[in-house]
Amino acid sequence: MHSGEPPAAPASPTLVPHKGCTSPDFRREWRTLSKDEKVNYIDAVNCLARTPGVLKNNCTLHDDFSWVHNRVAHATHGKAAFFSWHRRFISVYERYLQGKCGYRGSLPYWDWTLDWEDLPNSPIFSKKTGFGGNVDPESPITVGGGRCVVDGPFSHLKLQYYGSHRRPHCLSRGFSDFPGRNASPAVVENVLASEDYETFFLATENGPHNVAPLGIKGDIDSFTAPNDPIFYLHHAQLDRLWFLWQMRRPKVRLGEYQGRAQPNGLASLDEILSMEGLAKDVKVSEVMDTQDNELCYRYSLS
Repeated sequence: MHSGEPPAAPASPTLVPHKGCTSPDFRREWRTLSKDEKVNYIDAVNCLARTPGVLKNNCTLHDDFSWVHNRVAHATHGKAAFFSWHRRFISVYERYLQGKCGYRGSLPYWDWTLDWEDLPNSPIFSKKTGFGGNVDPESPITVGGGRCVVDGPFSHLKLQYYGSHRRPHCLSRGFSDFPGRNASPAVVENVLASEDYETFFLATENGPHNVAPLGIKGDIDSFTAPNDPIFYLHHAQLDRLWFLWQMRRPKVRLGEYQGRAQPNGLASLDEILSMEGLAKDVKVSEVMDTQDNELCYRYSLS
């Protein structure tokens, strides 16, 4: 699955890598990437969408990730594993981009706090330098109240699953009233000021997290949300918020983890994060630090 580490990022002057992570990769905001870096990323995503899957017949690797997300959604939303499972999930996706499709960078993120006052016109939706935008409002409804995306690099995507059902369809969106306030710097700062992990993850999931599904609609407003490639940049931003929250009190928060677990228990660092066959399962404790165990990346502290 993985054929080597990505290019090393410059060492951080404020974060000390742990154990074998001596050159942590540096995840960057989408609009800071060069044109070539954006093309390299988009080409790799399209490569996964052409590569036969490993879990389901007549599906691609892109479909496999959506299928897995749907399978474990009940255990990863409204539960303590919201952050830990998605951190593992998007890191596995990053490794597939690198190992299967020759991607040379790290997973970018979409900082929607830069766009909160006009989210539909964010550069992320550019058809030339982004992920394509809204749809023709006169075209037929497909899934999730959305319609086929007709421009940008993913307008050709043929997706196999929607929710739990095999339902071949186009990549679909249907912009509605974006909840821009939930993406504002003020709301994000309020979330980052949470005193404990459970308060933090619930405030994030019910606030900034909902910016994408409630605003973009279509595929991303479902448990097969990874159908829309924007999902990964959205969740990298959410992972970045967890990283920033942890770094405010790293001695405590790199081990702080509480809340509900599936089915009816209390969260534990020994809880298993299932990848349903896409990668080996790991414990929560193995993803608490982005510069420890199998993880080796960081974000800017500002």
